[in-house]
Amino acid sequence: MSESDLRLVLIGWGAIGRRVAELLESRGAPVQIAAIGLREGSDLTDLPEGIAVLTDPAELAPVSPDLVVEAAARNCVAGWGRAALDMGCDFAVTSTSAFVDEALFAELRALARKKRAHLVIPPGALGGIDALSAAARLPLRSVRHEIIKPPKAWASTAAAKLCDLDHLTDATTFFEGTAREAADAYPKNANVAVISALAGIGLDATTIALVADPAATINSHVVRAEGDFGKMEIRLDNRPLATNPKSSEMTALSLVRLIETRAAGVVI
Repeated sequence: MSESDLRLVLIGWGAIGRRVAELLESRGAPVQIAAIGLREGSDLTDLPEGIAVLTDPAELAPVSPDLVVEAAARNCVAGWGRAALDMGCDFAVTSTSAFVDEALFAELRALARKKRAHLVIPPGALGGIDALSAAARLPLRSVRHEIIKPPKAWASTAAAKLCDLDHLTDATTFFEGTAREAADAYPKNANVAVISALAGIGLDATTIALVADPAATINSHVVRAEGDFGKMEIRLDNRPLATNPKSSEMTALSLVRLIETRAAGVVI
């Protein structure tokens, strides 16, 4: 460990947080996990030895992090986001469904600007978000984002009431609506809808289709956009996290890339 290592605080120690920490260690990234933020009463049995545990956002300032990454749940975004940004620290969000709340998004964005910090929205399971965001500098007419997962990935969500997930024989679109509606109704499966929406034409103009496909073995995303720039179609077929089929390996990899980029000082 070096004094020049980036000091990272992870909020959450679920499948994504564990995978990020594992990858950072295996890659020898110049990153020190300075602390992990958890809810009061969380299970501490498998935490890395010697890492501080924070249970209140007020405990963040003494740790002096360079970057705070949320990988917990959308109800963690507000408190930890305010604490990080208020101290001038960049705050990266994976539970982007929190931003269906326009007031919260506006508050954190304004606080980041005031404190000269950044509210960072990683691309998560998506790719090509830089191209979509660039295209949106000219008028966009439409953005449609399909999220296709195996039926088991939609278990324990509202999808179970809309179709018989255990007995599907064909790909079934069980939801089609706005990005705001999708992320609000499916916060663990459709966080990514907020990312494509914020990169493009917004939460209420972006169309999201959620699909359960019994033939699928991976999580797929298809984003189509048209506008003055031309047309684009982006498709990613992502392997699910072994410990959580609702999330993609790419989500963890996206965070690792973000963290290592900050540590290296080179942005690609």
